[in-house]
Amino acid sequence: MPLNGVSAIIPVAGVGSRLRPHTHTVPKALINVAGKPILAHILDDLMAIGVRRLVLVIGHMGDRIEGFVRAHYGQLDLVFVEQPERLGLGHAVHLAESAAAGGPVLIDLGDTILQADFSRLKVGGSSLLGVREVDDPRRYGIVELKDGRVVKLTEKPEHPTSNLAIVGFYFIQDSALLFECLRENISKDVRTKGEYQLTDALQRMIERGAVMEPLPIDAWFDCGSPETLLQANRELLDRQTQGTSIPGSVVRPPVSIAPDAVIENSIVGPHVTVAAGASLKSCSVKNSIINENARVEDILLDASVIGENALVRGNFKRLNVGDSSEVELS
Repeated sequence: MPLNGVSAIIPVAGVGSRLRPHTHTVPKALINVAGKPILAHILDDLMAIGVRRLVLVIGHMGDRIEGFVRAHYGQLDLVFVEQPERLGLGHAVHLAESAAAGGPVLIDLGDTILQADFSRLKVGGSSLLGVREVDDPRRYGIVELKDGRVVKLTEKPEHPTSNLAIVGFYFIQDSALLFECLRENISKDVRTKGEYQLTDALQRMIERGAVMEPLPIDAWFDCGSPETLLQANRELLDRQTQGTSIPGSVVRPPVSIAPDAVIENSIVGPHVTVAAGASLKSCSVKNSIINENARVEDILLDASVIGENALVRGNFKRLNVGDSSEVELS
């Protein structure tokens, strides 16, 4: 179902401070989860619903993101826009105005993987905001509904009146009004929490008569910290069904192991991603992500993220310890 005339705006300019030290050398959007970079999950999903034009707002290590996208998605209509100063999501979307070609826009955040029924996305239909109930709505932009329509949006309220959070997916029919509201907020220096918020521009649109409806999000994988990255890795791997067998090693599914990864005399899984060029020798690894060209040897790993080209080496010990003993290993 091609979404003719729709431009997908994907902000990927963030530095990913909560994922340091990995994001010192790799853009957050290119960190591997469940077998491929976060951004690849997002772009594959957009292609599956018929999007053919991508506007990526880049910043931190934007050359690497552009190189990856051109190499793997060169068949699409690609535009790259730089956000030299990170002034908020509203500012990032504002910068994409001239590249968005004037039709409807779909805004999809570059660090969040979503799963939902996207069949409601139709040119000429209603604008849709991805929403999901959350336990602590103070951390999010929230939505208030009336008669099935969005009537109010508030960014990270101190006293929430709803637990329905906006989860980073926006399908806006009237992009001209969206960009007009963004320009107005920026020209008047309207900020929330110190940034130009997309939520504030959407609220201004509603006040001017724009009709928006909620789009329930079935699964929401936030990849912004090591803990949530590993959780996303677990849940996405659980949704995959392929099996893997490696002679001389034990594989406990679900796992994702790149075809050229080297696994020797090891126990891998469950919930392990091993990226291209990585090497695991004489080790046991579970609930972890091993990134490209990393080497892991002689160690037990759990709940770990190993960066590109890293070397992690330990040693095994055998103990026969009697009652009432104390052993300290360093």
